Amino acid sequence: MDNTTNRWRTIDIIIASVFGVAFGVIFWAWGLLWSATEGAFTFFPPAQALLYGVWLLPGVLGGLVIRRPGAAFYCEFLAALVSVLLGSQWGLVAVMQGAFQGVGAELGFAAFRYRSFRLPAPVLSGTLAGLAAAIFDQVRYYSELDFLSFRLPILVITIVSATVIAGLGGWLLTRALADTGVLDRFPAGRNRALI
Repeated sequence: MDNTTNRWRTIDIIIASVFGVAFGVIFWAWGLLWSATEGAFTFFPPAQALLYGVWLLPGVLGGLVIRRPGAAFYCEFLAALVSVLLGSQWGLVAVMQGAFQGVGAELGFAAFRYRSFRLPAPVLSGTLAGLAAAIFDQVRYYSELDFLSFRLPILVITIVSATVIAGLGGWLLTRALADTGVLDRFPAGRNRALI
């Protein structure tokens, strides 16, 4: 990418902020759903991580639509911040967690040097966001639990959920949005064949 394409336009900032705020509200509601479903996973608590990928969608979506360095991080971090401002049950730690996840999502697009946004880029972005989330959770929440029966399964399930929901799901969501025409002011809307 040359220097001119790295510059964020006003529309990029606005749309990234809209994504961040909208997903912050979704995060807050998803946290309530997470708490409400804990009982459904008593048979195998790590399986609840199947739901995790939703928390990683804004980073992948932001990276795919905005296509500028920092977009994946910004969308993920802002969504976490908004969820905290709305009263997330995890409190301020969610802001730090959002930053960590945002770095993971950003690295997926950076690996392709922000030049390819075909399926492998968002899938890698989702996978790395999931890995970042899983590492953060291992240190912050699960360090005292048994590795083989809890920590390893939740790590793997978190990464798989992120790869499928955030990576593949983010790619499909971007394609669906592009097909409506709402992304026509962005490369994701103009170059639908390259998504």
